[in-house]
Formats: sequence, structure tokens, C-alpha cells
Amino acid sequence: MIINWTKIAEEIYTQLKNDIKSFKSKPSLWAILVWNNPSSLRYIKQKEKWAKEIWINFILKKIPENIKERDLYNIVKEFNDDININWYIVQLPLPPHIDSQKIINNIHPKKDVDGFHPNNMWKVLLWDKNWFVPCTPAGIIEILEKEEIKVEWKKVCVIWRSNIVWKPMVSLLINMWATVIACNSKTKDLDKHTSSADVVIVAAWNPWLLKVNMIKYWAVIIDVWFTVIDDIIYWDADTKLIDLVWNKITPVPGWVWSLTVAMLMKNTIKAYKIQNK
Repeated sequence: MIINWTKIAEEIYTQLKNDIKSFKSKPSLWAILVWNNPSSLRYIKQKEKWAKEIWINFILKKIPENIKERDLYNIVKEFNDDININWYIVQLPLPPHIDSQKIINNIHPKKDVDGFHPNNMWKVLLWDKNWFVPCTPAGIIEILEKEEIKVEWKKVCVIWRSNIVWKPMVSLLINMWATVIACNSKTKDLDKHTSSADVVIVAAWNPWLLKVNMIKYWAVIIDVWFTVIDDIIYWDADTKLIDLVWNKITPVPGWVWSLTVAMLMKNTIKAYKIQNK
């Protein structure tokens, strides 16, 4: 059974648009784009599109990809110090010669609507619901809640490895009383973990890593990532999983990322409400 993430995203946008109608001023979201790789360009266009759709000002600052790390750091500092910039994001990934974590660490936590700064990550770990949850984990939680998929006392296998998604995702699930198995593409006997899980969340950048024989009946599969080979998109979950009528799965092709964009807009509106409380 296909999980209709489009419907979930539309419901979020409708609610946000109604919220903004009652605001005294129009919220703004700034973005810094350094690397013009296809994924980043596609992603930033989606953010710009939906920001404008729900009446958020979207201001994009494009930076040449050969910029020095120190110069990018200075731009981040300027954004931090500018009182006219309330919230902003730095589009990831950054070019290989730039330390992404170093840049993230220098974003002002109160302007960080991506929720990537260590201070904001710490709040996720402590289950502080008054602040921002990183957008992709927030989108996955939104799917689970809208689909009424309970994770209390259930086994959830997370196949991932990243600071900005994998770790907060594991923390969120633990806080929701799930029994969490944290795996990655190098985990030995991965099928033993996935075959016993009630929910499998996968984003390992490994084409068709999750096979039909690796999951049990009624398991929920949340596939988040993809790999492009010869202009063909390959997801981490084998496309044959779509045909299993007894399982729920996010669309392939399709993007949980669309929900990630919706959660970014939700974080921006939340930041606006906090500032204008």
C-alpha cells in the first residue's frame, strides 16, 4: 500500500497558509546556496516554490562553489549579525573543500530553522518540543502520525549514517518508546535486523539495498534516499516492494523530501510565532 505523502504535505501547506493569513507581517526565509549540483538546485527550487505558494518571502543568496571556507564563514557571520535576517538555511551538501559541520556550528541557533546546529540537536535529544526538529526526521514522524502508525513498544530499524538525519531520527523514535535498531549499509547480517522490524526507515545511498525477502508481513517501509545511475533513479528499497499489498511504503518513485520541504516551512512559521509571541 502506497503512503500518500502528497496528501500529508498538502494538509501541512493548507494549515500554514491559514496561519500566515492572520500574521501582521509576511515571514521571510533566507537561503545560502554554494554548490550548484543538480540535487541542490532541484531541492532549493522546491523550497522557493512552496515558500511563495504559502506567502513566505524567499530570498536566495548564490555563492560561487570555489569560495574559500573562511569567506563562507564570514557570510554566515553576516547573516547572524543582520537584524533583518530572522531565519536562514545553508543548503547542503557543500563543496568537498568546505567542512560542512564547521559551517553549521557557526549558524546562530535561533536563526537555524533547519535544526542542524548542535544546540538544536541537543534539544531534540532531550525531547524539547518547543524548538525545531530537523526537517527530514520531522517529516518521517509526520508520516507515522498521519498514517496512525504506532511505534510504542514496536521494533524500528533505521538504516542510515548521518549527523543531521540519522541521529535525530533515532532520538525521536526512542523518545516515542520505540525499540530502535540503528544500522547502516555496512551492518553485518542486515536482513536479520530488518526482517524482525515493524518499521524500516532507510537512507543508505545504496541502490535496492532493502529487498523483498528482508522484510516481514505488515512492515512499514519509509524510503528516503536515492542514487542516480545513468540518469535513472534507484531507491534504497527495491521497487518490487510496491507490489506487496500487505505492506505500507512511501512512493517509489516519489520523495519523502517533499515532506522535508513542508517541515522546513513549518519550522519557519514556528520561528515566526516564537519571535512574535
